[in-house]
Amino acid sequence: MKFQQLRNATIIIDYTGKKFLIDPMLGEKGAFPGFEGTPNSHIANPVVDLPIPMDEILNVDAVIVTHVHMDHWDEAAMKLVPKDMLIFTQNENDAAEIQGQGFKNIRVMGENTVFDGITLIKTPGRHGGKETVEKWAELLGHVSGVVFKHPNEKTVYIAGDTVWYEGVEENLKKYEPDVVILNSGDAQVLGYEPIIMDKKDVYEVYKAAPRATIIASHMESVNHAMLSRKELREFLSEKGMTQRVLVPEDGESCVF
Repeated sequence: MKFQQLRNATIIIDYTGKKFLIDPMLGEKGAFPGFEGTPNSHIANPVVDLPIPMDEILNVDAVIVTHVHMDHWDEAAMKLVPKDMLIFTQNENDAAEIQGQGFKNIRVMGENTVFDGITLIKTPGRHGGKETVEKWAELLGHVSGVVFKHPNEKTVYIAGDTVWYEGVEENLKKYEPDVVILNSGDAQVLGYEPIIMDKKDVYEVYKAAPRATIIASHMESVNHAMLSRKELREFLSEKGMTQRVLVPEDGESCVF
């Protein structure tokens, strides 16, 4: 398999010859305002440009939208992704919303969704601490991850917008992934509480998945992401984690 970091949670997975575009945020730098109630909300999003041309980004077989927050499915994606592109969503509500935007080829992921021999498994996530998620359920919404499985390929787990909690631990135990992709930029909101993984959460995943390679994604691209690549790399070095945890730059690829 091949992984390519584009920007934020936007990545491309090349898996058994099929290319998947995950969580496309395709707007130009500064295309939409910073998120209210978050750190650095005066800074417009995205805070960096895309690293490769749009025709390369859109040269895929399918799109996976883990949830419909603007930094995972923005207005530019709604305009630029072809209306007949196959799009996988986490639930019927997201499918209906995207269908209402003019898309015609939508599938809802379940526990065993098969696409050209590849099994896609929707996994649960929690977009922040338990009390925060309960209090701000409408704002933070439902989120998901996805596991890729194939007899001739490594098992990949994209955790999605989640913090470390028992659901992630259960996913690691159940699917035993070879590669784990974490949204680990420590995005903060509502009193400056993390709503995706911070460096301590990355460490918990590292301990819970002792044979997996871990990739840190969703970094340095939106106003409320508080963990820099530099700080994470320093933490990994201090903990002796650098051999199994990768922190790719935007545009960088990894082959497994």
